[in-house]
Amino acid sequence: MNLQLAVKSVFVSGSTQGIGYAVALACALEGASVVINGRTEARVAEAVVRLRAEAPGTDISGIAADLADPGQVSELLDELGEVDILVNNAGVFDVAPFTQITDEEWSRYFEINVMAGVRLSRRLLHGMLQRDWGRIIFIGTESAVDVPADMIHYGATKAAALAVANGLAKLTRGTGVTVNTILGGPTYSDGVAQTVEHIAALQSMDVGQLKGSLVRESSLLQRFIHPAEIAHLVAFLASPLSSATNGAALRVDGGVLTTIV
Repeated sequence: MNLQLAVKSVFVSGSTQGIGYAVALACALEGASVVINGRTEARVAEAVVRLRAEAPGTDISGIAADLADPGQVSELLDELGEVDILVNNAGVFDVAPFTQITDEEWSRYFEINVMAGVRLSRRLLHGMLQRDWGRIIFIGTESAVDVPADMIHYGATKAAALAVANGLAKLTRGTGVTVNTILGGPTYSDGVAQTVEHIAALQSMDVGQLKGSLVRESSLLQRFIHPAEIAHLVAFLASPLSSATNGAALRVDGGVLTTIV
């Protein structure tokens, strides 16, 4: 299927690895011009080289910025200019007891998981509305709907981002702009892989055995989702072909939410 992205420009936040990288690659392979983002120049440069090798002949560039820093976000936006498609992917997560999460940690989670998307969308939505075409896609999580007891700070901030996306969609009424959220499930991104490998080492377990045990009971898929499986739906939502999908929270959760929604 031709997703008609060949003349579109895409910015993906937090895209030097994991889901963000997979999204950037999927859009590039469809012919879009892609700008990626990471916190350091070195990581961005390395990811750009990899993407150009995997999607030869495509227009790929990168901008380094820490999206927890409002000043760096402003500088990034000045350098970026207008884009057709914004993918708000940058986010942080970890497992921690609720009583041990400090105010400072809560603030850090809100800055990255909520405010980064707010700041990027606030600047770029206006141009999309003026041009009467655009896409804003938030990479969310099933944890925003079914908040884990050991990840309350993560689930709460992703729920806030889901609410932001829902409200933004209402600002696009009657236009060619859409705003949607992906509710991803347990995905074997680079960050998750590092966590699983660390836990396996601590428990002297085989990594493959631990991977299976972590999702077997909670997922109809009975395995971790691959980042590319998330990216495929993001690429469709970025496409002109998705014009009738707006204000939606679309599940790519492997069946995790089946028992509650």
